[in-house]
Amino acid sequence: MRSLTSGDTRRHVVVLCGVIPVFLAAILAVYRPGILPRLDDTVYDTVMRSARTTPPGNRVVIVDVDERSLATIGQWPWRRDVVGRLISRLRDMGAAAIAVDIIFAESDRYGEVQPAAAHASGAAPSTPDDTLATALHESRVVLGYALTFDSGGPTGKSCVLHPVGLAVLQPGEENGDAPYFRATGAVCSLPGLAQAAGASGFLNAAPDSDGILRRVPLVAELNGRRYPSLGVAAVAAVTGARELSLRVSNVNAATLTMDDRVIPVDGKSNLLVRYRGRKKTFPYLSAADVLNGQISPDAVRGKIAFVGTTALGTREVVATPLDTLFAGVEVQATVADNLIEQSFVQRSPHGRLLDSVIVIVLGIAVALLFARTSVVPGLITGGAGVAVIWTESVWLFSSSGVFLSPLFPTIGVTAALISMTFARFLVERGRAESAGRERTTAQSLMVQTLLSLTETRDAETGKHSRRTQQYARLLAQQLALNPDFRAYLTPDRIDLLSSLAPLHDIGKVGIPDHILNKPGALTPEELAQMRSHPVLGRDVILKAEQRVGVRDDVTLAMAKDIVYTHHERWDGTGYPQGLRGPDIPIPGRVMGVVDVYDAAVTRTLYQKSVSHEDVVKLIVKGRGTHFDPAVVDAFIGVADVFKHLSQEAQG
Repeated sequence: MRSLTSGDTRRHVVVLCGVIPVFLAAILAVYRPGILPRLDDTVYDTVMRSARTTPPGNRVVIVDVDERSLATIGQWPWRRDVVGRLISRLRDMGAAAIAVDIIFAESDRYGEVQPAAAHASGAAPSTPDDTLATALHESRVVLGYALTFDSGGPTGKSCVLHPVGLAVLQPGEENGDAPYFRATGAVCSLPGLAQAAGASGFLNAAPDSDGILRRVPLVAELNGRRYPSLGVAAVAAVTGARELSLRVSNVNAATLTMDDRVIPVDGKSNLLVRYRGRKKTFPYLSAADVLNGQISPDAVRGKIAFVGTTALGTREVVATPLDTLFAGVEVQATVADNLIEQSFVQRSPHGRLLDSVIVIVLGIAVALLFARTSVVPGLITGGAGVAVIWTESVWLFSSSGVFLSPLFPTIGVTAALISMTFARFLVERGRAESAGRERTTAQSLMVQTLLSLTETRDAETGKHSRRTQQYARLLAQQLALNPDFRAYLTPDRIDLLSSLAPLHDIGKVGIPDHILNKPGALTPEELAQMRSHPVLGRDVILKAEQRVGVRDDVTLAMAKDIVYTHHERWDGTGYPQGLRGPDIPIPGRVMGVVDVYDAAVTRTLYQKSVSHEDVVKLIVKGRGTHFDPAVVDAFIGVADVFKHLSQEAQG
């Protein structure tokens, strides 16, 4: 029950480490500080580029003053009477409305038109501006103008603009935070031209801070009156709409109603433009071809014709989510097409709260799944959840124009996965360290139990076993300086070898007392029985392994090497297996030297002690025959320390 509770606690910790970043991401989805709005715009661009584009309707056409028009008609700006002929030609071709993305702010520089004919008839001379005004008056034309927002700019008091009736429902607060932009002035066409046209709309469309034009204002205020954009005014000219209503949902969302069209806008009456594709997605007609009668009236009949310039040196270009060089006139055409087709990019009025809810639901689901699986399946599950959100966002945008931002769910899930992976790593490491400590304790208990058994059986053997522990550590550390042994004798292995060294003679518990404690020389039969103690010790460990069901345990493997091979000799004359040279395991080679040293320098009931110097000579003499030469060399390097330890042990 304790382990179950511990496992549940670990799982709860991992889940908590996932839930916390999920809720933080949900809070970010609501407040969006710092660069998050810009990141959301970038995600919006990615979704728009990934989505299937919807082609424009057939109600909008662009009449382009292009390079060929300049080569045919002449440099820009053209004479106003030429522009008037272009307007008249479009009217005659059946254009439903003509939206002019050009501002005629100054009088025509060419002066009078046909002065000789005017003098002959006695009439006042006709100017190019008069000719254009006549064409504007006789056609359904919407002129463009630019609003200004700096206090030092033109006031626009002399401008003839055409306001729109706008009913604001739940308007901005009285502190001036209106649901549309407030201009300070305007740059407009000549009053006579504006009066002749009878309709106008502003051209303003400012890109976001990253230079991408995503939103276009549909309504703005100047001197207490509300004015439509060029796109809105052009559509109103066709549909006859004169009254608009703006219903404000909150500071971030509103709806603009135009006849039966309900247009989603943001808190400043900006339309999130649903671009139809890259540049020149709409039909483009060369102005020169229109003037020369080379265009079929069917290309214009019943459509709104947007007149603008794309020739180098005259054009206005902007960057959109789908193109880096998009003509300004096509932006206006796209807005009009969105309004006519009622094809909008739609975001929930409570989009931030919706994003927050999605973050919480998806994030908690991923956190719970991650906590119940291993790391790799958990990461795959989280990645799949993020992929589903992105795929769903692209599909919704393609099918219905609804934009569901995958940014914050991605942030929430990614942060949760990183946090939970790190938490799981710490939990697993803690569990492994705890298991390691428990295992070390168990090993120590095992060694001490066997040593106690050995001491109970033979006190001298028990003391000898304990002394070898220090010698084994010292010799192994010195041997580890040898490059040939460095890889094997790691600090962990040295610790393990030292802790297991006292077990080397545990097989002696199976030797009869009369042999074990015999003070004199052993008979050949007794010697053979005494030499069986490595086998007896190994069998003790093997039986323990089999009964517990342990396989390939590093600790027990080293213990068997120490017990079974510490009496092997380098020349192959040792026992019990007669192993030779490198076939002898390293722990056995180390214990061979340690065992001989301590047994020789220590006085027992059945033998006198030998001096340290004589034992050193004995071990050096056995270099390459009894002992591994490298181990003997290492022993020589620490022989003085061995002597000190021996003297301490003997009191």
